[in-house]
Amino acid sequence: MNDQSSITFDEQGLIPVVVQDWRDGTVLMLGYMNREAIHKTLETRSVHFWSRSRNKLWEKGETSGHRLVVKDLFVDCDRDTVLVKAEPVGPTCHTGERSCFFNRVTDQGTPDTGKTTEAFGGILERIYQTIRDRCASPKSGSYVSTLLEGGVDRILKKVAEEAGEVLLAAKNGKREDIVYEVADLLFHTLLVLGYHRITLDEIYQELAKRYGKSGLRPAQP
Repeated sequence: MNDQSSITFDEQGLIPVVVQDWRDGTVLMLGYMNREAIHKTLETRSVHFWSRSRNKLWEKGETSGHRLVVKDLFVDCDRDTVLVKAEPVGPTCHTGERSCFFNRVTDQGTPDTGKTTEAFGGILERIYQTIRDRCASPKSGSYVSTLLEGGVDRILKKVAEEAGEVLLAAKNGKREDIVYEVADLLFHTLLVLGYHRITLDEIYQELAKRYGKSGLRPAQP
C-alpha cells in the first residue's frame, strides 16, 4: 500500500472502500477515498474518507466519536477497491446501528423495511442466533430445545463429552474426525454462551484484547 501509484482511481480521483470489522468480518460500511484520504488513514490509523456530497476530506467519527481504528488495509486484484480492517468505536452507521447493512433485499428486489442482524458476522453468529431463538421460543423435537430444557448441567455434560471426542480424534490424527469433533465442540460451547446470554461479540472483544500479546500470565507474587 506504500506505492499508491499502483492503485486505480476513477475519473474523479476516487476509489470505493469497504470497511470490515477485524474481529468477526462484519461489513460495516462503504465509502470513498482519494489519495489524501488514504494517506491520512495510514498516517493517523483512523479511517478518513472523501465526501462526494460535501467535496471535502472527513474522518469517520469526527463529530460522533464513533471512529474506525485501522488494523490493516488491502487492495483487490484489480487495484480499484480498498478493504479496510478496522475496530469500530461505537456504532458505525449514522442511524445508530452497528453496521450500515441491516435491511435484506426481498425476492422482488426491493429493500425489506424490517431490520435484521443476519448480515453481521458469519456461521457462528447464525448458529448462536438460532440458539437464542430456542431459548426464547422452545420448539418441540428440537435438539437445542431439549438440551436447554435439561438445564446447565446437561449442556455442560455434552461439552465435556465433545471435548473428550476432540482429544481422541486429535490423538488418532485423522483429519476429518478432528474437523467433525471440533465442530461439535464449538456448537455445544455456543449453547453454553446462549444459555448464559453471553454474546459472541464479548468473546471477540476478549480475544482482540489478547491478540498480539504474550499468552503467559504474569507470575503471582
